[in-house]
Amino acid sequence: MLIEIDKGSGFCFGVVYAIQKAEEELENTEKLYCLGDIVHNNAEVARLKSKGLITINHDEFRKLKNCRVLLRAHGEPSETYKIALENNITLIDASCPVVLKLQNRIKIGYDVTQKKDGQIIIYGKKGHAEVNGLIGQTNNKGIVISDLNDLDKIDYAKPITIFSQTTKSIKGYAEIVEEIKKRMHSENNDISNLISYDTICRQVSNRNIELQKFAKKHKLIIFVSGKKSSNGKMLYEVCKAKNKNTYFVTNSSDLKKEWFENKESIGICGATSTPRWLMEKINNEVFNLFK
Repeated sequence: MLIEIDKGSGFCFGVVYAIQKAEEELENTEKLYCLGDIVHNNAEVARLKSKGLITINHDEFRKLKNCRVLLRAHGEPSETYKIALENNITLIDASCPVVLKLQNRIKIGYDVTQKKDGQIIIYGKKGHAEVNGLIGQTNNKGIVISDLNDLDKIDYAKPITIFSQTTKSIKGYAEIVEEIKKRMHSENNDISNLISYDTICRQVSNRNIELQKFAKKHKLIIFVSGKKSSNGKMLYEVCKAKNKNTYFVTNSSDLKKEWFENKESIGICGATSTPRWLMEKINNEVFNLFK
């Protein structure tokens, strides 16, 4: 049996940076809080918890004072920085630079649209940590569009500026923009009032092509990801579309021996939030199934 771990799978540079910052801080401090799960992977969250990282939510954050708090790669709205200043909280800001750049672009875009009674649209998952930070740049007045069913939220008579969450699919974003154009045209609105910014992270989106090749290369694919990871769900579907024998697992206990019958070639891959050590653990467990 041949088992291969995809070389391109694993943490994106933004997540790598956040985890490095957490580990560096934990070497020098007795207590470090993290605002939300540092990454959407329970196994990695548990590993860092064992080192002393304490995960908190925003309600708990507001009650803290005189402490150190790590901001994860997803980014935060401006309100978070204001609370930190008021409560004498030292922030270790590990926000992904790609996300920070997008936040700034949305803030500028929002200021411009306000002068012409326009709308800021964000294609992304409602409630996602990154999206919450992006919406925060619009004083929470932006409109989140998760799929085509949400397009009725938009007023097509007003100017529209649309951005995307960094981890969404290029294809999905293109479909949203095209449908907006169709609706504006059908209502005889000026198409020039639509400004579209493709703000999808290419380190994430380029994974699609490579994973398609990897999925076709093997008889069976084990896709490793946390259930909370929107990137994981998207990349799993990419693999599943190319290889029907693709299985989503969060840890080694999800593996079933019958999956591997007559499958001489097995590929293991994962999301940008999946740690390499977890894929290696899955690799070892697959071997152990046949000892």
